[in-house]
This record gives sequence, C-alpha cells and structure tokens, in this order.
Amino acid sequence: TEVVAESGGGSVQTGGSLRLSCAISGYPYNTYCIGWFRQAPGKGREGVATIYTGGGETWYADSVKGRFTISQDNAKNMYYLEMNNLKPEDTATYYCAPSRPTPDPRRCSGGDDSGFGYWGQGSQVTVSP
Repeated sequence: TEVVAESGGGSVQTGGSLRLSCAISGYPYNTYCIGWFRQAPGKGREGVATIYTGGGETWYADSVKGRFTISQDNAKNMYYLEMNNLKPEDTATYYCAPSRPTPDPRRCSGGDDSGFGYWGQGSQVTVSP
C-alpha cells in the first residue's frame, strides 16, 4: 500500500522560511516525478515544484522561482521543499505526490497534477503580513 505523508508546515511572518518534508512508502517504481502542489482556500490546486527521481531535474512555478528549492533523498524515499522569503500569497495547504512512472523527466514540468496520485493529508503553511 502506497503511503504519502507531508510534514513541516507552520505559521511564519512574511520573509520567513519553512522546510516541508514528504515521506513516501510502498511505491514500487524507480523513475517518476515527485510534485509539490498547494491549494489555498477557494482556489484550485496548483503545481509549485517537481523533481525527477531518475536524474534530479527540477521544475518550478514562476511564482516561487528563486525562493523555493525542491530536493530528494532517494535512499530514504524522502523529498523536501525548502521555502524562503515566504509571502502571504504562499499561504495554502501543501501536498506532495508521486507521478506515474516515466522514463522522461520532461513529463515532470508544467505543474499539471493529472499524472499524480496517492495524495497525503497535506501540510498547512500560513504566512502573515
């Protein structure tokens, strides 16, 4: 059984930092994308960042480029989202998810969540002015 669990959220002021962690267990593939997504109240889910487990290629939404960093520890099946210079508009519930297995890192780009599954409970990030 595949399990995804996010942790590390919290409340910070504008300009603060947080590090989200994602633990994935029971996923029997080697090459796929890991995506971080977020959903604010009243809004749809949007892609924030992805990383390809096969080669480490990354993609970032324009809104977080230069502030967020996605990384992975494949040996531990752990994935991270380092968030710096946080803004109130970053307030949302953050989710990580693995994609379907793929040999092509280009499939990780663009922020579309249709190829991703096994969503966890999410981790709340709140940024106050």
